[in-house]
Amino acid sequence: MSHHIKGQSRTQATLFPEALDDFVTDENPVRVIDAFVDSVDLASLGFEKVKTKATGRPCYHPGMMLKLYIYGYLNRIQSSRRLEKETHRNVELMWLLERLTPDFKTIADFRKDNSTGIKNTCRQFVQ
Repeated sequence: MSHHIKGQSRTQATLFPEALDDFVTDENPVRVIDAFVDSVDLASLGFEKVKTKATGRPCYHPGMMLKLYIYGYLNRIQSSRRLEKETHRNVELMWLLERLTPDFKTIADFRKDNSTGIKNTCRQFVQ
């Protein structure tokens, strides 16, 4: 007879779906990233596309992309392809990005197009 701890069946439906917020503790560093980015004025720091045009395809908000960038930096994930992969499987990133999953080209373009804003954000974070 086996006395091992058993996990929950992967096919078992739950009566009350768990909220993504339940998986991220109050002390988790992603909450600091979220609060910091939400508190800064992205336009004054030099980020592009803070104000969007009325027409055309919508883009990801630069604040959301900055959250992804900072998360990658703090967790030593530099590759845009690896960051894209993490958005699909990492619960912290699912919470931080509200389940958005930008592709690697979008992530790389954000870094390239917003280098001034990223540098200014790092400066402000240190202060």
